[in-house]
Amino acid sequence: MRKGEVCGAVTGALMVLGLLYGQKAASDSEGRQLSNKVNDLMMDRFKEKCGSYICNDLLGCDVSTAEGVQYCRNNKLFTDFCPKMVTAAVDVVEEIIQENQQ
Repeated sequence: MRKGEVCGAVTGALMVLGLLYGQKAASDSEGRQLSNKVNDLMMDRFKEKCGSYICNDLLGCDVSTAEGVQYCRNNKLFTDFCPKMVTAAVDVVEEIIQENQQ
């Protein structure tokens, strides 16, 4: 948390997709391929929609520093901007689920 790397909303979305489409056993190469496919879709579509999936890029500051955290607080990024990223991630997950219904 707060290292400025992959956005937490994207990380959560990838966990959901992993539960739905992840490899079920070590020998499940088909599951691995599907998991890789949906993970790539998630990352690519979120980036298309939001400009990046890297937290520091999205927020425009380095949240691994006290100054960056203060900037986010002062500009209400954690309370106003981050929930929009969660919404965007959910939207992308829903699209992927719809496309992969069997």
